Amino acid sequence: MRIRVIGTGVMGRGIAQWAATAGHTVELADARREAVGEAIDFIGRLLDRAVVKGRMTEPEAGEVRARLVPLDAVSAPGDDVDLVIEAVREDLDTKAELFAALEAILPSSTIFATNTSSLPVTRIAATLADPSRLAGLHFFNPVPLMKIVEVVPGAATRSDIPGTLAELVRASGHRAVTVADTPGFLVNHAGRGLVTEAFALLEDSAAEPVVIDRIARDVLGLRMGPFELMDLTGLDVTAAVIDSIWTGFRHSDRLRPSFLTPNRVAAGLFGRKSGRGFYDHRPGAEVTPEEPVIAAECPLWIAGSGPDADALRAALPTASDEPTSGAVVLVPTWGTTVSAAIAAHGLPASRTFGVDPLSLSTRRRVLAVTPASDPDAVRAAIGALGALGAEAVSVVRDTAGSVAQRLLASIVSVAASIAERSLATPEDIDLAVTAALGYPAGPLAWGDHIGAVRLLELQDRLHESTGDPRYRPTRWLRERAELGLPLTAPAYPLEKETP
Repeated sequence: MRIRVIGTGVMGRGIAQWAATAGHTVELADARREAVGEAIDFIGRLLDRAVVKGRMTEPEAGEVRARLVPLDAVSAPGDDVDLVIEAVREDLDTKAELFAALEAILPSSTIFATNTSSLPVTRIAATLADPSRLAGLHFFNPVPLMKIVEVVPGAATRSDIPGTLAELVRASGHRAVTVADTPGFLVNHAGRGLVTEAFALLEDSAAEPVVIDRIARDVLGLRMGPFELMDLTGLDVTAAVIDSIWTGFRHSDRLRPSFLTPNRVAAGLFGRKSGRGFYDHRPGAEVTPEEPVIAAECPLWIAGSGPDADALRAALPTASDEPTSGAVVLVPTWGTTVSAAIAAHGLPASRTFGVDPLSLSTRRRVLAVTPASDPDAVRAAIGALGALGAEAVSVVRDTAGSVAQRLLASIVSVAASIAERSLATPEDIDLAVTAALGYPAGPLAWGDHIGAVRLLELQDRLHESTGDPRYRPTRWLRERAELGLPLTAPAYPLEKETP
């Protein structure tokens, strides 16, 4: 296939390298002519590095170089060009002007693709005389390493084009997912579940960013905590994406932005690129404070009954069978608060703490305290958990569901809402999220690991405890819990009626 890549910045270079390495002839063009040569030189250096590291041979690298064809103009004639991939700046007028020029010079058989990450594909296509020839082909940076591509048909895209593009992507070594032309497409939309709930926890003063990040990594198994991630990508970028997707979905409660972001953005607290964000990244600064090591046994009693209480007793075998005077009381919470358990069962408020069941099988235990908690009892509880096998203990303020449960519920809920609206298939949702965001499992498969019934119980309790519509369970989850189906089960396929 002969592919023309227009725009030779970071994304354009990556797309060109990916396509040429896969065996396609790649024309490179840019409004700044010298940028084309710079891009080819840059790709050449990457190929040389690959040879040194043994990932390809010198002859193979030479063949890839030979497939890179520089152009003097973006609108150069090209009767044999099969596909144009546009990777210019994110501006509708710029993209519209480019495609208008290409439409006048390239044959009608040439497919147009835009690498836009934020503009509606349909709006770009609508500027063409023939909008049916354009679709979205959204790559992720760095393109050669991020082996996932979103194929985004517009409202008028010809029916054969999405399949053609998906097959091209797969044949060229990447994985393709097809997603509806909606705000954030698939990956950016799904990623809002983590970061918006992290901000909600911060708004509730449930814990500091470093504690939330530690719980996200150690209890949920994420590679990076949400605040670490936002410091890496830049809060200015993250905030803009959150606002754009929330606005695009008509102020959906599930995607609601935080009041905390505007002032932080105005103050330039972007993260690594500005030196300060949720962490201090300036030279010599302590980025992540050390955790104290506390280990000492104390009398324990576990309140409650059911699987969560049984699991807690199994994790803490020294706990007494009956409450004793002065004992620390631990209660597992699932979508509820410690204070509610204290009130319901007449437990001693100063000595009763919550333990997140999700943390029991991990290296970190999560202990929830209330305004009535006695500091000495808190230290005793931390020490007891440390003495009984926990490598680390995070103390959080009492909130419905605690930190890990709320993060997980939001991740699964946003993914379920994507499936519910038929924006992407369950299979593509899980594939895209694991490939692009590095979650330990796709969000729907993750929900299945917890169990649809148990997850519905969590979300119902969160919704009831808080009254916040952001926690309202999706129809996707409720139906599958009631029918005994996994969250990954696709919707019933309705036949499309022809007018």
